[in-house]
Amino acid sequence: MGAASLLLERLARHPRRLALLLGAMSAAGFQPLALWPLTLICVGALFLLVARTGSVRDALVIGWLFGWTHFTVANNWIATAFTYQAQMSPLLGWIAVPLLSLYLAVYPALAAGGARALVGYGMGRGTSQGASWPLAFAFAGCWIVAEWLRGWVFTGYAWDPLGVVLLGGFHSQGLAALAPWLGTYALSGLAALIAAGGALLAARRRLVPLGIAAGALAAVQFLLPAPAERPSDLALTLVQPDVRQEELNDPARFEEQFARIAGLSLPERPGERRLVLWPESGVPDYLRDGYPQAYYNEMTAGGDPAYARARIGRVIGPGSLLMTGTVDLEIAGARAVGARNVVTAIDSTGQIRAGYAKAHLVPFGEYLALRWLLEPLGASRLVAGSIDFWPGPGPRTLDLGPWGQAGIQICYEITFSGEVTDPEHRPGYIFNPSNDGWFGSWGPPQHLAQARLRAIEEGLPVLRATTTGISAVIDSYGIVRQFVPIHRAERIDTHVPAALPPTPFARLGNMLPLGWAVVLLAIALVARRRGRG
Repeated sequence: MGAASLLLERLARHPRRLALLLGAMSAAGFQPLALWPLTLICVGALFLLVARTGSVRDALVIGWLFGWTHFTVANNWIATAFTYQAQMSPLLGWIAVPLLSLYLAVYPALAAGGARALVGYGMGRGTSQGASWPLAFAFAGCWIVAEWLRGWVFTGYAWDPLGVVLLGGFHSQGLAALAPWLGTYALSGLAALIAAGGALLAARRRLVPLGIAAGALAAVQFLLPAPAERPSDLALTLVQPDVRQEELNDPARFEEQFARIAGLSLPERPGERRLVLWPESGVPDYLRDGYPQAYYNEMTAGGDPAYARARIGRVIGPGSLLMTGTVDLEIAGARAVGARNVVTAIDSTGQIRAGYAKAHLVPFGEYLALRWLLEPLGASRLVAGSIDFWPGPGPRTLDLGPWGQAGIQICYEITFSGEVTDPEHRPGYIFNPSNDGWFGSWGPPQHLAQARLRAIEEGLPVLRATTTGISAVIDSYGIVRQFVPIHRAERIDTHVPAALPPTPFARLGNMLPLGWAVVLLAIALVARRRGRG
């Protein structure tokens, strides 16, 4: 009996236990481990398990078990966030992650069950286990639809799409170079098709074409040359102050934090037209006028927002414009009833030029969902403070005059494919300030990888300034041109990379990957009807 037959025999014995193991192992393809071949092998093995199921219900269960352990391992960084707040036990983080994954696992289940329902059983030729090319195409098409649903149902959770494993290293696009013509969700479908196709070839013992395909994929992932750098004429200073999460909200450290970030922002060539970027939580002071004085008394700048803005202007110097993360308040009467996570643009005179309020807030992070139910049980949000953040109106392009057309996506927002720019007013670059200090060693590199996908599919540079890392200048091809590692205080002086013409994805948005899903599903149904395996 051949190796493939032995493998299939073992798959048949304990498929549910194996699905749990495969799901956990598949998370290793994401950053920071980046073992992408392992992920493709695991997804391919999931495809074979689905092919062997006797019913749609069994396929749903197999997909759900795979998804539960997959998301539990991949999202382990969420648990780290619970260690930086005092309202809830850190133990709750290690409970919250598998609980969240119980829900997220619904989407791989839908992909598995949907493929099984569309194609059915016994379509294989050359194998009796039901694995077939129609099923492989259906599996890929259903994976696209399932990931798209995950990106918006119940406000969406788009973190770590499968397609991110096709992204090359910092200086390579890998197969993610196809993202402008596919979109991220269809790139995930391509990953699922590659995985299913490889598993099908292995099951049919077609080792020569499997070896050729694997070699070609590895060559694309590692050897595809990076496009040449294309800088614009706008100078850029991007600052990472290395403000650790344990000190970020300590009022006794605010002035020292400001001195640290200011010292990294001074102009090297006074008077030069320059864009300066500070991270989310870059300024602890309230910068807008009109709040009750009690709120300003907590500031480091003498309780005066005008003084706070003026000293920022003196730091950056003439010719410079700063964009920084800060917080605005919503006031009713004499008290704050809400807050907004914002980016504020300030020039060298201390004048506020523009602002953007985060639209896609983090449930249980920036607001407590189901507060009426959960607060009496002792639940709290993770971000410091007692009032909830309010969402902004959505993607906006800020006209900053000589400093260009800026799209803003604060932290978590950058993970939502097709939702990062105003399609009516395309920006010249995307600024993505973030505080990744919550998220341990796994969260920041995963976040950076997803920002790179946005750059590729939109054809726009992404400029990431974070409190503790990883800050980076990402060009319009998704290549990391410069970066600051985790836990280092440093600045990047360069020029903003040039934007590319609008990509097909930039023009069509998520209609593009959904169109590819229709194509894959149509191929599956036509091939099934003709009996091709």
